[in-house]
Amino acid sequence: MRLPLLATLILLIIDVAIDFYLWRRIKRSCKNPLWAKLQAYSAIILNICLLVVICIPKKKGGDAGLEFLMWSLYAYFSVYVPKYIFCIFDFISAIPKLFRHKRLNWLSACGGVLAVLIFVAMWWGALINRYNIDVREVEIIIPDLPESFDGYTIAQISDMHVGTYGADTSYVAKVVECVNSLDADVITFTGDIVNRKTTELVPFIKPLSRLQARDGVYSILGNHDYGDYYTWPSPEAKQKNMSDLINYQKQMGWHMLNNESDFVYRQGDSIAVVGVENVGDPPFNTYGDLDIAYPALDDEVVKILLSHNPAHWNDDIKDSPDKNIALTLSGHTHAMQISAFGLSPAAWRYPTWGGLYADEDGHQLYVNIGIGEVGVPARIGATPEITLITLRRK
Repeated sequence: MRLPLLATLILLIIDVAIDFYLWRRIKRSCKNPLWAKLQAYSAIILNICLLVVICIPKKKGGDAGLEFLMWSLYAYFSVYVPKYIFCIFDFISAIPKLFRHKRLNWLSACGGVLAVLIFVAMWWGALINRYNIDVREVEIIIPDLPESFDGYTIAQISDMHVGTYGADTSYVAKVVECVNSLDADVITFTGDIVNRKTTELVPFIKPLSRLQARDGVYSILGNHDYGDYYTWPSPEAKQKNMSDLINYQKQMGWHMLNNESDFVYRQGDSIAVVGVENVGDPPFNTYGDLDIAYPALDDEVVKILLSHNPAHWNDDIKDSPDKNIALTLSGHTHAMQISAFGLSPAAWRYPTWGGLYADEDGHQLYVNIGIGEVGVPARIGATPEITLITLRRK
């Protein structure tokens, strides 16, 4: 608990300094003292609320408490991020005064406009864009693909995080309807169906059971699916949480691949669908084992690997001639739920954060940026994605 407390104290000190700067700026610029008082009182109330909200237990609290925490922090930062931006511009605009020149008022005005745009973008992402759905159609060439699989379609969805929606199933039902309308040969779900615990999935079992494809629905586990982000009363309770998740997906008619593989067939030909449990880079735990999931990785069978974290492809599959894996499907990154003009801060963390990648040995990776949200209830850009992949022989 020391690190969150220290981080909160640092944040409060910075925000108090920002608010004091704004208070003085408003007091000097506005004749009506009401605006300065409004800035001061609103800042006091917001920072007191931050201290209260930050004390809510995160690993032991209920789903409603976590949802309240998530929205409260988002509302707080939707006010303070624009404040940071304006203060930076305004501070820079005052630098000429050190040299006995006039303040660059136009720069302050630009900072004000940008601050307003950021505020609007944050709430557009929270109230509107997080419910939009982007269907991305991608053709992937696999030279050794059996002829009968030329044109085979895969609908990929990932990172639902259904706990973010409480008991409201309307958005997930919309996702299901959209996926089914694609009439794909197979549906793959690449992990993170919940946020912390399996009970979040219960209201969504019925709508998710309506997902349909000719070769069914294959799924794997993501780092959020193991209950690692919740404080359990006993190891047995955590294990039951895991067992319930597996059983619920069976009830939904999904075929979960926990370090396992299966085959789909067309006219006497086949390709393998391989699924591993989560293989993560630090601090994410590793549970998966590709050698157990498919021991003969160097054989000639065309393999589609489901692996939640794209770091697995980068660390273990990319540039590995002894691993004949034509295509890996991953999720996990969410594009950090922020993107614009094809750019995302996720690139600082993951070199493969969204879209299609390939190495010189023919290994290919597609990273789906997810359907849901976690931590931040918004998608500023980074629109929720359903991917329709068409396999081509040439």
